[in-house]
Amino acid sequence: MQKEKLWSKDFISISLVNLVIMLSMYLLLVTMATYSIETYNASTSTAGLVASIFIIGSLIGRLFGGKQIEKIGSKKMLVTGIIIFTVVTLLYFIPTNIYALIGIRLLHGIGVGLATTASGTIVSQVIPSSRKGEGISYFSLSVVLSTAIGPLIGIALIGYAGFSSIFVFSLIMGILSLIIAIPVKAPQIKHVATSESKGFKLSNYFESTAVPVSIAMFVMAFAYSGILSFITSYAAEINLVKAGSFYFFVYAIIILISRPFTGKLLDRRGGNSVAYPGLVLFAIGMLLLSQTQTTFIFLLAAGLIGLGYGNFQSTTQTLAIKVTPPHRMGLANSTYFIFLDLGLGLGPFILGYLVPVFGFRGLYLSLVVLIVIGIFIYYMLHGRKDKEIHSYSS
Repeated sequence: MQKEKLWSKDFISISLVNLVIMLSMYLLLVTMATYSIETYNASTSTAGLVASIFIIGSLIGRLFGGKQIEKIGSKKMLVTGIIIFTVVTLLYFIPTNIYALIGIRLLHGIGVGLATTASGTIVSQVIPSSRKGEGISYFSLSVVLSTAIGPLIGIALIGYAGFSSIFVFSLIMGILSLIIAIPVKAPQIKHVATSESKGFKLSNYFESTAVPVSIAMFVMAFAYSGILSFITSYAAEINLVKAGSFYFFVYAIIILISRPFTGKLLDRRGGNSVAYPGLVLFAIGMLLLSQTQTTFIFLLAAGLIGLGYGNFQSTTQTLAIKVTPPHRMGLANSTYFIFLDLGLGLGPFILGYLVPVFGFRGLYLSLVVLIVIGIFIYYMLHGRKDKEIHSYSS
């Protein structure tokens, strides 16, 4: 039996659009705090707000996008988000004050939230149902690569050409993503109007079938945020600065190597076949990270966390889509990413209070406990029903 085609022109184009947008997003996330301090003499807390308000904007964009995408279409939503993203980037070039910069970051986040909700929906529509796991695994590599490459590009640009260069780069990325997105043909899904869609109801903003697996993702994203926020400081504290600079590179390479296999495994055997091994590897990697004294163990932990958390992330995204009716797919995507963003956004704020008390080693050791608890949460919310769901959707 011949496989359904995965690598269509639209699938490749949407994956590239997502890569370009996310590349700019992560580049700015790691550089805006420094920019606000050096340019506007912002305090550390205000600089943190400048960086993190973007996530709030993204959440607003996802909430609106998830509700409206079924009505206006995913293609229009994608183009609208990219246009907002590109136009707002121009505002960075205008000398203002710290409060205006916070507003610009909020608007920028809204644009990215709209665009990425649409791109996730379109890619879910163009991937053949028999290859959902494999397709989402490849598509989500755009996020993995941008997480690893974006910060490197941002730091390099600032070092060689100053802060204005990161805004020029982001503007080019916005224009490029628009050029790639315009020819994309997004499948049309018939709008299903119901009486429940009137007025304010949570069901208008969240897809209930996608919530359970999204909650499990929230817990793991919360745990992983401790690495995103503090890994550089931790590496410096234990005198492994060079190893710290390679952390995300190793993380990304391991995911690149593993995704073709884990995606196919998910399609054949169901979500549990990837989720449970992934969560165990995530816990082991975090444990090694908390106790490491050498470069080898530090980078081994990076690889295990990439293999574990990285593949759990693509697995849960696939599962959120698989359990959702086609006409609610846009809402399912926004629901999933809202929980993911909340985990990544709330984590650093809450975990930051633990560092002075327990230190970085104590923090990462406590996150091992959270991951183990998360395994039981995944089992209760989805894992025990996965076999039945997989049989039904196959």
